[in-house]
Amino acid sequence: MVMKKTLEVSEKLFELYHRVHRLVNESMTEEGVSLARSKFLFFLSKLGPCRSTDIACALNFAPRTVTEAIDGLERDRLVMRKPDPEDRRAKIVSITDTGRAVLEAAEHPRKQLLEEIFSALDDNQLDQLYDIVGKLVEKTDEIRKRKQAAEEEIAAAK
Repeated sequence: MVMKKTLEVSEKLFELYHRVHRLVNESMTEEGVSLARSKFLFFLSKLGPCRSTDIACALNFAPRTVTEAIDGLERDRLVMRKPDPEDRRAKIVSITDTGRAVLEAAEHPRKQLLEEIFSALDDNQLDQLYDIVGKLVEKTDEIRKRKQAAEEEIAAAK
């Protein structure tokens, strides 16, 4: 019975995630930038200019995926590339003023949509959900660390 309940709850969480993701992506796309593209712009707006390899590492994307995304963002004048003064083979990517404006424009509808979704909960329920999700995040971090340690042990044994 516990396993069935766990599966039902996890399926509801996945369903919620996908629905929210889809709605947020639609609302942001209407403002000129998809959720996926906004991740790159947000990263660059917060951390400043960096190499595409840094972006790939931070966002856990394949380098090729990042290069293709940056190509599109650059084509739309949302980011720009400049030579890296420390490594002439590399480029530094930075967000443009246009990229900042598009990101800001998309952020307002995103926040409004999330407020509307979570308005289904009262403050107490929202606090409980925050605590519950926090516990699940901690558990997933614990599992990931355990798996990484096991992988490192296997690699060290080779």
